[in-house]
Amino acid sequence: MKNFSLSFYSKIIITIFVAMFIWWVSINIQHMQDTSQNFFYGAMLGVLPVLGALFGFVNSKRWGGFSSSMGKSVFFLSLGLFTWGIGTLIFAYYNIYLQIAVPYPSIADLFYIVSWPLWVVGMLQLSHATGARYSLQSSKGKAMLLFIPILVILISYYLLVVVGRGGVLDVSLDGGGLKLFFDLAYPIGDVVVLSLAALIYSLSYSYLGGKFKWAIYFIIIGFIANYLADFSFSYTTTLETFYTAGWVDLLFTVAMFILSIGVTSLDPKVLTTNNES
Repeated sequence: MKNFSLSFYSKIIITIFVAMFIWWVSINIQHMQDTSQNFFYGAMLGVLPVLGALFGFVNSKRWGGFSSSMGKSVFFLSLGLFTWGIGTLIFAYYNIYLQIAVPYPSIADLFYIVSWPLWVVGMLQLSHATGARYSLQSSKGKAMLLFIPILVILISYYLLVVVGRGGVLDVSLDGGGLKLFFDLAYPIGDVVVLSLAALIYSLSYSYLGGKFKWAIYFIIIGFIANYLADFSFSYTTTLETFYTAGWVDLLFTVAMFILSIGVTSLDPKVLTTNNES
């Protein structure tokens, strides 16, 4: 890929992902469900984005930290990965120590839900760094920001409520109402972040000579994968077919892997290396 090279941190993330994928295949070939291997895989799923976040914090510092828009963007994108990873580790704690196979909703969801505003702030800072924020103020930009989220929210509502719940909304306080809130909040948060990511890329394609276009590509694809994973998780928990380390967790693994690659690729040292070559 022209104008793209992997950072040292990205190579570490790739190595971990390959090992996790092989592990996932092994678990599912043996048709394991609710075993220690499933739950420890779930814990490793939390470690992956936490590690990507730590590498991202290093990149943020290299950009000058909070003294630059790019530094703030990488920091908040990484912080979103970090809180998501912590939420997954809490989910694994429920699995391993409390013997609760599907803790949803739970305290873990509080950490998951915090990731979305952090990612929104990160993408807004990226728009500031690339100059795309001015185009976001145009009529076209405002229309897309309004139309795309509403469309995806309606689709998610139809599939999760009309199809998955037979059109019945359980708004009781015994967990049904809270689950419904998270079922709808996750895809809403996903699509807001995804809309920002897509617009920022389209409006800042030539940023730094296109050196970081692939990093932004990865971030966009990562948010798409995360939306699909969140939707699939909500849907399968509604049908009571979810299990740890199943196909839904593979989607989450792919999403966190791609997002981590995007954050670790926003490394100013890569830009310096490309310019010197």
